[in-house]
Amino acid sequence: MTCCSFLFSRKKTACSAEHTTEIDDEVSGIQNTKLFPYKELKMATGNFHYSNKIGEGGFGVVYKGTFRDGIVAAIKVLSADSRQGVREFLTEINVIANIEHENLVKLHGCCVEGNHRILVYGYLENNSLAQTLLGGSNSSMQFSWSMRRNICLGVAKGLAFLHEEVRPYIVHRDIKASNILLDKNLMPKISDFGLAKLFPDNLTHISTRVAGTTGYLAPEYAIRGQLTRKADIYSFGVLLLEIVSGRCNTNRRLPLSDQYLLERAWDLHDQKQLAELVDLSMGGNYNNEEAHKFLKISLLCTQDMPKQRPSMSKVVKMIAGEEPVDEQNISRPRLLSEFMNLRAHKEKSDPTSEGTSKEGILSSSTENVTMSFATMTFNSIYDRSN
Repeated sequence: MTCCSFLFSRKKTACSAEHTTEIDDEVSGIQNTKLFPYKELKMATGNFHYSNKIGEGGFGVVYKGTFRDGIVAAIKVLSADSRQGVREFLTEINVIANIEHENLVKLHGCCVEGNHRILVYGYLENNSLAQTLLGGSNSSMQFSWSMRRNICLGVAKGLAFLHEEVRPYIVHRDIKASNILLDKNLMPKISDFGLAKLFPDNLTHISTRVAGTTGYLAPEYAIRGQLTRKADIYSFGVLLLEIVSGRCNTNRRLPLSDQYLLERAWDLHDQKQLAELVDLSMGGNYNNEEAHKFLKISLLCTQDMPKQRPSMSKVVKMIAGEEPVDEQNISRPRLLSEFMNLRAHKEKSDPTSEGTSKEGILSSSTENVTMSFATMTFNSIYDRSN
């Protein structure tokens, strides 16, 4: 037993050392990336003190750090136990190190000493959209319509840059409220490029393992693993709904008919009452025509057929008022209709099903899948809800 343990320990140590060397080699080949000494980051964060912790997820922890020259940074520490995080660490550096845009987070550098894997970003004072706009009672910030409009436009411009202005172009794969950070002027910055994919010009799509966050996944990607830029555009459409409504895309504390924001949006669209989704916290102080237009853009971006979704550059023009919304391409998605019909059948056969979870409504013995069109939740998906 002792011999086996010794051999296992040696094998594990050897693999770890080999993996560390591989990461060091990849990082050393990246240009324009400053390498921070671990000691400097430790000092900047007060020995990574809990009082400086500003975020946490499956990858590890983010700390606020202040350097000797007074510069403040967000220091993202990769968990030593996260295998997926190591791959994401390398991807994030490869993707973000050599591009710059006002609506993307700025990578200042990284640390790869020993087993430490740390990314250093510019510090953004107003956290994320998930913590502020969608944070409910946990946030005291009030978002006016002009603030929301600027945030929507900024995110759209950032995505259009990734999709159309860099080569190879980049599909983010995890556009969501918690990955949209806000600076002191509430300018939005797209963050977390750990799942991003780089697309050479000769590729129209990539078939890949599904990864991302439930509620934002495009159906063709969630079901078949087929990834294109249109998957990001679908996610942006869901985000746009959240920004205009001030609601998370899923809230199971609400009545069943109101739990899934995208489903609710289509119901109201069919009833010609889409404006009811606009966030009441603005007290009616918003441009009604513009808010209604933004909601229509969100429905256009979340069409179940990828080819019916607009490009991000076209979305930018529609948001900015430079192009009209292509309303003839807005049609209720077939998958959503099938889901609603199934739910109606379930409720008719079981009058007590109003409080039933979606897992109870859509259970299947032949498929290892639990799905609502609005959340596109699959048991096999690598979920990054944190």
